[in-house]
Amino acid sequence: MTRRWRTLALALGLSLVAACGLESGSAVPLQVGPGSIRPVPALEGARITVGSKDFTEQIILGYLLEFALSAAGAQVRDLTNIQGSNSVRDAQLHGQIDLAYDYTGTGWVNYLGNENPVPDEVGQFEAVRAADLAEHGIVWTAMAPMNNTYAVATSMQTAQETGVRTLSDYAELVDTDPDAASLCVGTEFNVRQDGLPGLTRAYDIDADSVRKQIVQDPVVYQATADAKQCRFGSVAATDGRIPALGLVLLQDDRGFFPKYNAALVMRKSFADRYPQVSSIMEPISQRLTNETITELNRQVDVDGREPAEVARDWMVAEGFVTAR
Repeated sequence: MTRRWRTLALALGLSLVAACGLESGSAVPLQVGPGSIRPVPALEGARITVGSKDFTEQIILGYLLEFALSAAGAQVRDLTNIQGSNSVRDAQLHGQIDLAYDYTGTGWVNYLGNENPVPDEVGQFEAVRAADLAEHGIVWTAMAPMNNTYAVATSMQTAQETGVRTLSDYAELVDTDPDAASLCVGTEFNVRQDGLPGLTRAYDIDADSVRKQIVQDPVVYQATADAKQCRFGSVAATDGRIPALGLVLLQDDRGFFPKYNAALVMRKSFADRYPQVSSIMEPISQRLTNETITELNRQVDVDGREPAEVARDWMVAEGFVTAR
């Protein structure tokens, strides 16, 4: 299976952009024509670079942007699959990408440095939108109903054996039987304040008692389902492998995890120059429910389809674009 992923060059001890920057990107991998998205004169020939992070859902969201803007007449450059949230953020702040989908919780906690999330989805979106515009000149718009929050998952069998249904139950298991509470965590979840460090504080878990293994995010799902390497795992709530592997999510009964609704993010200068972009993307975002994005993710991570094909086929089925 061929995938033309771009990578982000890093230089030790230097900032991403100043040191070496991003590769030049490539053309949109599949061609589409207008559907309900019609050519927009103001976007005809406009050169727009779309970015995304380096996991399935983000790459799909990046392609949705690319196909929509291509149908509107823009000349789109594909710079999806950038490694890590902070790298995407740096690329956007420094003008190396023009727009991307990002998550409200990531913006509020990671980019803006807040410790306490806003519990309401709309309230979280409005808070990050106002603060990021004021502090960094970044516009958040076209929020989707999908909420890709962090979660802790386990297999149905482990849940039945341990009686763990909530994160408070998990905290008690760590205290009474740490080996039975073994945890696989992804590399970002292990260090983010909206990940394991914050989780242990919120649920009064002794971090030193957690029997954790740090693994690549894709490994967490199967390892948790097998319950050999670990019995619990950090996951993204809209990942298609959760239903496919029969995993269950522990209830966040103290409301620790922020809301992670996807929204369109761009610099104010770009938004002012091309206000049509937000209008084009609003109807697409509105249809991105948890059920929809989970199914699209499943087609890639379980069925083995290409993210570009999955994104294109959904756009065609929804009538936004036509296939060429």
